[in-house]
Amino acid sequence: MERVRKPVIAGNWKMHMTCADAKQYMEVFLPLIKQTPDDRHMVIAPPFTALSTMSERVSGTSVELSSQNVHWEDKGAYTAEISPMMLTEFNAKYSIVGHSEPRKYFSESDEQINRRARSAQAHDLIPIVCVGETDEQRERGEAERVIRRQIEQGLEGTDPEKLVVAYEPIWAIGTGKTCESSEANRICGLIRKWVGSSNLIIQYGGSVKPANIDELMAMSDIDGVLVGGASLQPDSFARIVNYQNY
Repeated sequence: MERVRKPVIAGNWKMHMTCADAKQYMEVFLPLIKQTPDDRHMVIAPPFTALSTMSERVSGTSVELSSQNVHWEDKGAYTAEISPMMLTEFNAKYSIVGHSEPRKYFSESDEQINRRARSAQAHDLIPIVCVGETDEQRERGEAERVIRRQIEQGLEGTDPEKLVVAYEPIWAIGTGKTCESSEANRICGLIRKWVGSSNLIIQYGGSVKPANIDELMAMSDIDGVLVGGASLQPDSFARIVNYQNY
């Protein structure tokens, strides 16, 4: 059965890849996706310094660019931040906001994440809004409450037709642990219900790799993946992008 929602397969390079690394990566990656079906979006989120290089490399291909964050102001005295126009100049289409790492390391609040998401949409960027619970929150039975709060506060005032939600259980990021496909699908289904949009694109993120991509993408409410470590090797990410439909 053909999906109504077009999946978004995104690789988040985090703080990896110089411009030279990005060039070498794309030389290997692009030939591996020549036969990839057009029923899915292929997205790479390089570090800001590699956006210019990547913009040139993906031009004329089916690969789309994402930033790893975006500020809520168009310009100003915001050292180390990046504005929407700085991203659209390099033809970025998406912007990751609310990833668990800035939430953890820089104390990002749901209000700030919401402002970033709304800023992205105001400049025709599609925000990939990340939500997810910690191991402790899940153990205490608080996962659903935490995620619902993140959804309600983080998506307030946004257009669900122009965003992606990424469910990334924090305990499964970079740990080798993967949320069971059925449980990830259940949470994604709850998110769709809470947002109230049948067209909402919902990704799963958390130790996604070639060995589990086919099973994840077979789930009814998982419309793509947000990939960290496994996106750093072009052959590994190409296998994920080229997931097999059951």
